[in-house]
Amino acid sequence: MIERPKVIDGSPSTGAFEEMLRIVEELDTPDGYKAELIRGKIVVSPWSKLRYLRPMRSLRKQVEARAPEGTVTETSPFLFTFPAGGRGFGPDLFVADEAAFDAEGRHADGAALSLVAELTSLSTKDVDWLDKLDTYGRIVPVYLVLDMQAAEATAFWDPSPKGYRSRTTLPFGRPLHVPTPFDFELDTSEFIVPVKDEGAVEGEGEAGGGV
Repeated sequence: MIERPKVIDGSPSTGAFEEMLRIVEELDTPDGYKAELIRGKIVVSPWSKLRYLRPMRSLRKQVEARAPEGTVTETSPFLFTFPAGGRGFGPDLFVADEAAFDAEGRHADGAALSLVAELTSLSTKDVDWLDKLDTYGRIVPVYLVLDMQAAEATAFWDPSPKGYRSRTTLPFGRPLHVPTPFDFELDTSEFIVPVKDEGAVEGEGEAGGGV
């Protein structure tokens, strides 16, 4: 499989949300890939790059230390569903109620989330900035976007039926305030990935190279 996400269209007979979720859950995706339900289509995309490990570990360590009691902070590719929008996302990092994982099945309700974070890549950043922003912005208290190409971190908060009401964007290297229920200054100094190398590697994938 290549760097570009693979889209699997749902036909009218399988287009119902629950049926599409079943298909996503039964997909035999290769190691290093995840399947999500976006705009009524199943999208298979690569999991985070090796060079994202350090930023991801730093982010997780900081967020987990300030996460509300009774929640779990993870980077595992669990699927969270948003039935009203017909979406099913696997965030790069999430904080969710522990109770959400007591149920049977392979997906959890997006209402259990208190924070999600996405690290952008050239192949997925449009979804992170558009579709996921719109969906998370109606229900998830805090959404963090680490734009790895622009070297900027953005915090969105105060969700509403029309999306987030507030946002702050700062370049990597400056502390970013993560609002309640976390309420701390996020150290972004370890999020920096060389922009030249990032573009070169992803460009190879977009042209059809393997990962």
